[in-house]
Amino acid sequence: MIDKLIKELDWEKTNGLIPCIVQDNITNSVLMMAFVSKESLAETANSNLLTFYSRSRQKLWTKGEDSKNTLEVVDIKMDCDKDTLLARVKPKGPVCHKGTDTCWAETNESISQFYRLEQTINSRKNDPLESSYTSSLFAKGINKVAQKVGEEAIEMVIEAKDENDELFLNEAADLMYHYIVLLAAKGFTLNDIEKVLKKREK
Repeated sequence: MIDKLIKELDWEKTNGLIPCIVQDNITNSVLMMAFVSKESLAETANSNLLTFYSRSRQKLWTKGEDSKNTLEVVDIKMDCDKDTLLARVKPKGPVCHKGTDTCWAETNESISQFYRLEQTINSRKNDPLESSYTSSLFAKGINKVAQKVGEEAIEMVIEAKDENDELFLNEAADLMYHYIVLLAAKGFTLNDIEKVLKKREK
């Protein structure tokens, strides 16, 4: 994919440097913009971590090489004029060197409550808190997490047979929460499920 981009981009128009807009693959937030060269794109292809060309330092730099807040590449596309790139990434931590989520001092969060919940769940998985129920679930292992999904599904089915909408919705929310925990425990995301559902569209 990247090798093809290197060949097709109009490098002469941009004097050898192409602006690259960076977007979160899950939240769709625009995170930053920097320039890439043929060499930085080649390095990106090798490491799958977004690498730019620093005009001030006149050298390649991989985002996060000092801060460890890397940008894992999901997809890179060029625009219709072949002189701008859009990179969709999985950011690890804040993107801006000033410590904010984006270079526009915006919070990188999804408009969807499900994805915000997923971000919190993954945070509890990667940085466990002793007081966190979510962290304790991960600590008990995949069998316990899967068991909880089964229990919550049964409770929701039971409430579905009654007329109490509030109880039914609360059980549905409990099931959704534990479902996302199970996805995280297996190393998957809601985005992975969306891809499967998209393939099933007719």
